[in-house]
Amino acid sequence: MNITPNIIEILINFEIQNKKYKVMIIKIIEIIRIAGASFGIYWAYYIGMSTGTPAESVLHILTPWIIVSISGTSAIEGLFFGKQSAAEKGFKNDGGYAYQSRIALLSYAVISLIVYFANWGTYAEVTIMLTFLFFMFFSALNHGYQAVVNHNYRWENLNRPFLTALLFAAMWYPIINVLF
Repeated sequence: MNITPNIIEILINFEIQNKKYKVMIIKIIEIIRIAGASFGIYWAYYIGMSTGTPAESVLHILTPWIIVSISGTSAIEGLFFGKQSAAEKGFKNDGGYAYQSRIALLSYAVISLIVYFANWGTYAEVTIMLTFLFFMFFSALNHGYQAVVNHNYRWENLNRPFLTALLFAAMWYPIINVLF
């Protein structure tokens, strides 16, 4: 009785199931990212606009909520499911530089929480938000480029430019009113 083929078969089935779970988790993270950011925008405007300083209040609520929803979940996705996430987005590999991006995304999320809980003020919130938006702008350009030039029509490449434009629209009021 040779059990080696059975063990190999079990391992192959386990790997197939493991990939399916990773794909499912990545899709759940994507839903959490978009839903979290969307709810954060709604909540910040709902609460913030009823205060005496609406632009500052909206920015104060939006800064950690948006950055943690987008950067935090992206960092977790990349750090724990990097190879599968890259494959789901249509990229051939999960290069070493991707780790730097994940750490940067994680640092945006952590710093936004520090700014919020330490109550460092409006200009600290504007600074971390503009830094994050700068990253998102170039990320949107990269995803759009991947879709148009490389014909990589995955969901993330198609939606990133449009979702980033909506994010900029949501952030326009508080940032412009705080700065000018």
